[in-house]
Amino acid sequence: MKQLLAIVLFLSFPSASINAASESYLDRPEVKHFIDDFSDRHQYPKSSLIALISNVKKQTEALNAIQRPAEKKKNWREYREIFITTKRINEGLRYWGENAQILEAAEKRFGIPPEIIVAIIGVESFYGRYEGRYPVLDSLVTLGFEYEPRKKFFREELEHFLLLIREEALDPDTIKGSYAGAMGKSQFISSSYRRYSVDFDGNGKRDLWESNADAIGSVANYLKEHGWQTGQPVAFPVNIHGDRYKELLGKGLKPTASISELAQYGVEPGKELLTAKGDVALLEFKKDNSSEYWAGLKNFYVITRYNHSHMYAMAVYQLSQQVKQKFKDYVAKN
Repeated sequence: MKQLLAIVLFLSFPSASINAASESYLDRPEVKHFIDDFSDRHQYPKSSLIALISNVKKQTEALNAIQRPAEKKKNWREYREIFITTKRINEGLRYWGENAQILEAAEKRFGIPPEIIVAIIGVESFYGRYEGRYPVLDSLVTLGFEYEPRKKFFREELEHFLLLIREEALDPDTIKGSYAGAMGKSQFISSSYRRYSVDFDGNGKRDLWESNADAIGSVANYLKEHGWQTGQPVAFPVNIHGDRYKELLGKGLKPTASISELAQYGVEPGKELLTAKGDVALLEFKKDNSSEYWAGLKNFYVITRYNHSHMYAMAVYQLSQQVKQKFKDYVAKN
């Protein structure tokens, strides 16, 4: 009797393992269309695409993570405390010391200050310690076919990833990154990897995982290609008076206000800002019960091309200044 009951239950309620086995992205018409279209446009063997996607596992955690990024969930105090720490500053000093010649060569070739490169790698991957734990292929397929707000973007990134592994002879089964598919010490998404990474150590490969030279050179090239102005400042704190300053807020990260017109909006620039060149964007950094205000120049905007968040760019900038001072102190003592 017990055996009969077990059989009835089995037939009525299929096991989770059977359901999981039957669930495949290959069963979806939109995935089939993607495979056919991509194969035709890029002369990519359809059998290879089918084999790759057949092993993809849905990354539910990536779907959850992308809906709660730190930039949207935390205020400036909370966000800053993640990245401006004694440990990250000290590790930045060590990373700079170990790669001083590479950083000097990158500055000479691309015009990017060492401290900015060090800070970006420090914020992105803690100098290569935390490069991500999500299978990149699985994450991109999941987000490209499950995450409605940005399906188009992630399908494009999936295309770039498939082309990248062919161009660089990479093993897709071993590549892990952030929940959004960013990879290596510099945390480049696939399109950025293909477009901006460089073989800075000259070994014939663009390796953002193992090569500090390639990671450093690629970050520098990325910033240069996005318009970094060599020798120009990044941002300055400002004071605000009245309410007219609010008219400058919400205009985006791109500098559009001239320094000379700030006063009419109740924005009081310091002496250093008054001598700077170019337009600025007024930025508000909300803390627990107050806010601080900064004027971001073109180079601040360039940093936001890495991550479109003013808090991200400010964390990079402030970390860069802390590491730079630490490096100066170290050189002076030695």
